[in-house]
Amino acid sequence: MSDTTAITPNQPPAPSSETIELSIVMPCLDEAETLETCIRKAQGYLKRSGVVGEVVIADNGSTDGSQEIARRLGARVVDVPEKGYGAALMGGIKAARGEFVIMGDADDSYDFSNLDPFVERLRAGDDLVMGNRFRGGIEPGAMPPLHRYLGNPVLSFIGRMFFPSQIRDFHCGLRGFRRDAILRIGLITTGMEFASEVVVKSTLSGLRISEVPTTLKKDGRSRPPHLRSWRDGWRHLRFLLLFSPRWLFFYPGAVAFVIGLVGSAVLAISPLQVGPVGVDVSTQIYLSGLTVLGYQSLLFALLTKLYAKHEGFWIPRSVRFERLAARVSLESGALTGVILFLLGLVIALIQFISWASSGFGPQDLGDTARLAVPAALLMMLGGQTVMSSMLLGVISVPVRRAGP
Repeated sequence: MSDTTAITPNQPPAPSSETIELSIVMPCLDEAETLETCIRKAQGYLKRSGVVGEVVIADNGSTDGSQEIARRLGARVVDVPEKGYGAALMGGIKAARGEFVIMGDADDSYDFSNLDPFVERLRAGDDLVMGNRFRGGIEPGAMPPLHRYLGNPVLSFIGRMFFPSQIRDFHCGLRGFRRDAILRIGLITTGMEFASEVVVKSTLSGLRISEVPTTLKKDGRSRPPHLRSWRDGWRHLRFLLLFSPRWLFFYPGAVAFVIGLVGSAVLAISPLQVGPVGVDVSTQIYLSGLTVLGYQSLLFALLTKLYAKHEGFWIPRSVRFERLAARVSLESGALTGVILFLLGLVIALIQFISWASSGFGPQDLGDTARLAVPAALLMMLGGQTVMSSMLLGVISVPVRRAGP
């Protein structure tokens, strides 16, 4: 059986009278050199294992005859007009007919003839089964040193640190999953960061995830790979940061806010001598700036999580945050901001009255600034809090969602 299918984002898989357990999906963009080998290995696995399945080629606009090769071998070709690794894969997944999907690159770097570990875990009830190349073996020359010793380990470590995941190889291109479970979590990225999105959203949505060893060998292409190390590495890192406000905003903001606030408060009392180094008003001003930046970052963390909660985004949540979110409102935030602003204003008024009592004469610059800085700082923090509360009120307005 062979056919060519053009898909749209919401189109269901093509109907079939045959119950298919497994769809092997390969994204394809000019893979004529290796595509036949991959398809034959996948078909050989289905024949040997007795698994009822299909091979789906999600073609992303090949111009080298890849589509004809796939059709000649009996694979089903799905035309995916939207460009990108993630777009091609989602096109293939949506068009797949199987209960389970195993996806893998069409460059002959993964062994489609040995998919038993993935199928076993899927049949056992796992929703996502990740391959681990570091456990299964990486042949010499199969992965650039930059990826093997820096990119993949660092990004996988960040992924485990940001999210409650135990996956050791976030970016393995060979992975299997229950089709309905993956479609349910709302994958949206179109580029290489799709690999991270699958793991992150599966983790956050509570899917059952496991990891099995798999091998990686040098691909069979003569042309350079589509992957661009620094560009795509940044896209993965950016995705991980954007889906973890606590690491993007909260932790850096908390450190900056505490250091800046404590330092400013200490220097508001008197200059400080640390060994041979003396710090005074100029340092206090810089620390106040750090306090403002840190506080703004904390507000961003709170607003991001509240907005995500309001919109139903998949980001990490905690019991403490849920309790805080229940207490935060436009009114409570605005009241807190007004109190902070008034505290700063009171300090400024006391300083003004003191100056007036001396006949508005000359002032000592150091002593004057030492109190003026915390007064201005409190008023700025109060103003930020009031404005952020107003923004919270805007994004929290209940709305009626339009139908699809």
